[in-house]
Amino acid sequence: MGFLEVVLISVSLAMDAFAVAVCKGMAMKRGTTRKGVIIALYFGTFQALMPFIGYTLGLRFEKAINSIDHWIAFALLGIIGINMIKESLKNDDEDVNDDVSFKTMFILALATSIDALAVGVTFAFLRVYIFIPLICIGLITFVMSFLGVKIGNKFGEKLKNKSEILGGIILILMGIKILLDHLKII
Repeated sequence: MGFLEVVLISVSLAMDAFAVAVCKGMAMKRGTTRKGVIIALYFGTFQALMPFIGYTLGLRFEKAINSIDHWIAFALLGIIGINMIKESLKNDDEDVNDDVSFKTMFILALATSIDALAVGVTFAFLRVYIFIPLICIGLITFVMSFLGVKIGNKFGEKLKNKSEILGGIILILMGIKILLDHLKII
């Protein structure tokens, strides 16, 4: 897996966190810098930690499913991508406020990083050296989350759904690329 692919996956994984950060920013009247850093730290940390957990789990099962790992990677990335797109198209207004307490941020960070766990499993099956992607995922999520708070505070709802759709499309395309690479089609 090349650096560009790692960056694209990192950006895709960060889209959920970005969307929630935009909502958080929309709810803030002031104090966006301090709260933005707190939000970005939670999201960046969880987005980097969850692929590591998934990677560790994936290594335990690698030998048992080595012959179908590319199909699993394709399915996981496709399902995550489709789910992101479906969630973005729902017209339900999430109840988001500017609370950055431990409990609130822990739940939000965990919820937005579940897909990163599955990507970590995929990294294990693809035998990716995990530390560069973890750093990239964490940093990109941190930056995008911080910017999401600032953008949300300025511009509001317009960007939220579009970012989730883009992230979903990128993950689906990455899954297709992994499958086509393994099948030696591209």
